Order: sequence, then C-alpha cells, then structure tokens
Amino acid sequence: MAETKKISCRNLWKLFGPDPKGFLALHGGAPSDEALKAGGYIGAVRNVTFDVYDGEILVIMGLSGSGKSTLIRAITRLNDPTAGEILLDGKDLLQASEQELIELRRNKLGMVFQHFGLLPHRNVLDNIAFPLEVRGASREEREARAREMAKLVGLEGRENYFPRELSGGQQQRVGIARSLAVGPDVWFLDEPFSALDPLIRREMQDEFIRLQRMLKKTIVFITHDFDEAIRLADRIGIMKDGSLVQLATPEEMVTNPADEYVTAFTKNAPRDKVISVGTIAGKAKARAGGPTIRASTKLANAASMILGSDYPLAVIDDNGKTIGSIERKNLIAALYPGEAR
Repeated sequence: MAETKKISCRNLWKLFGPDPKGFLALHGGAPSDEALKAGGYIGAVRNVTFDVYDGEILVIMGLSGSGKSTLIRAITRLNDPTAGEILLDGKDLLQASEQELIELRRNKLGMVFQHFGLLPHRNVLDNIAFPLEVRGASREEREARAREMAKLVGLEGRENYFPRELSGGQQQRVGIARSLAVGPDVWFLDEPFSALDPLIRREMQDEFIRLQRMLKKTIVFITHDFDEAIRLADRIGIMKDGSLVQLATPEEMVTNPADEYVTAFTKNAPRDKVISVGTIAGKAKARAGGPTIRASTKLANAASMILGSDYPLAVIDDNGKTIGSIERKNLIAALYPGEAR
C-alpha cells in the first residue's frame, strides 16, 4: 500500500437537527448519545477520523442507517459536514468555494451510485461523454474519450444503444465509464452493484478489479456486503450508528474483530480466502529440506499441501527466510475457531 495520504478525514461530524453547529459547540464538540437523543438530533456521522492512501481501495460498510452513505456524501460535500476536516492532497475541502467544488467534481472526483442515473434520451456514447460536455470539451474530444471508455468497460459496439436497450449490468458499465471519462484522481462508489442480480454482480466485481489493476485509482467504495468487501478492499471500515467501529485489512478484521458487532459481520466470512499462512504460523520444527510455503499464501491455496503432509511445513517470507511452520492443527484451528475452543 502506498504511504501517500490522498484523503484525510479528521473528527468528522454530520448532525441532523435544528441547530447542529450550535448544539455541537454547546457540548464541546463531542455530544453523548444521551445528549443527541434528548436534543432531538441524529448523529449520522460521529467523530470519524481516517486516511485513504494513494491507489488504495477503502471499503466502508455497515447496516442500513449506519452512516456509510452519509459519510461519502460528507467527504464529497454533497452534504456539508457539521464539523471536522477533510483534506484532499493536503487541501481542506471544507474551505473550498462552490466554484472550486464544481471544478473538483468535474476534474478530480468520479462518482458512481446504486441508481445509474443515465439520461434515457441519450445513447451510450452521449451518456459517457456528458460530463465532458459539461466541462466544455469539443464534440470531437469528448466522443473520442467516450469511445475509449466504452471499450475499457466492455461496451465497444454498443455505443449507439439507448439505456432501455441495455441490461442492468451494461447500464452500470455506462455509469462507471461516465465517471471515469474525466480521469478522476479519486473514485467514489456508493453500493454500485447492489441492484444487480448475483451473477451480474460477480461479473461487475471482476470488471472493477480488472479496471483497478489498469488504472490504480484511489477508491472509496460503499457496500453492506462483506463478501464483496473482502473481494475488493485493501482495507475495510465498519460503521455503526455513525461511528467508525474498526478500520483494518480484511484479514485483520476476520482474525481480530474489534467487538461483537464486527464479529457478527465477519462470522460467515470465507476464512480460507482471507487468512494467510504467515498469520497462523506456529513454532513446531519443520523437516530440513522439506517443502516450504510462502507466508503470503492464502489458506485456500495451501490447504491441500498442509493436509497432505504428516509433518510441519516451513513457512518462509518473500526473501526465503523461515519465519515459522504450519501443520494440520494450525489450519483447522484457523478455519474452525469455535470448534478449536
């Protein structure tokens, strides 16, 4: 993961009520749950602090009403936060003028939402080109870019189709292409695949992964689906009642959940696809000259080798140095933690 911070949120609040800023000031910038309830306020985002690194996919998830969509709208200032700080490349977005925000959205911020928002009277090419038209690009320039984006998302040959002639997955591809047309630095996606049926959703996740490998965007992705999160995320943030409960890699979250709420989210996670060999390596002595397994290997890819061995296997790092060993009991304990206890 890159170390450059692309987005930094500090002590972010979004309150709904009669006088949010005054109420927050009255309570020293940190009202309790009781104070919020007594004052008739809704704490949609409560004192949230985190960073998003350059080129990272950060997935924010939670149940309905947890504040995840409100958070992304606060970061992009579609809904202004009540208090806090939002830095994009070190510049405070809360100090940006309306015109500066318009320019940022036109040139640096790409957004994709659950409802595709395609213009029904425009074909695929014109829908993709629309943000470039708003930006003032010439017809030749925007059509060339739109054709490039259509090809990128697998819609080549469908440029003249209208939205009603496309499947749900194809419509979502148009939305993705449109958001990429301006070449955004940061890409925000709010449950973009949740309206799709399971097979198309999986296809779109694969497409998303392919695009990210090519484009290496900084991405904030909202979902309520933990399986989707672990497929896509470098790190996952889980929200509850407006607060960020835990922010960690998928593996850290599965192996060390912060509380019972996170435990419930991760309960049915495919542990074999999330946990790596190095995380559960033990200290039993491996056979000299025997087979080795890289620490970064996921358990799903190492299981047959581990289960097929009658003795511990050496676990090595990327430099070939032995850092421990793994055997059947380590694997079983990791995959079935309840039974291990």
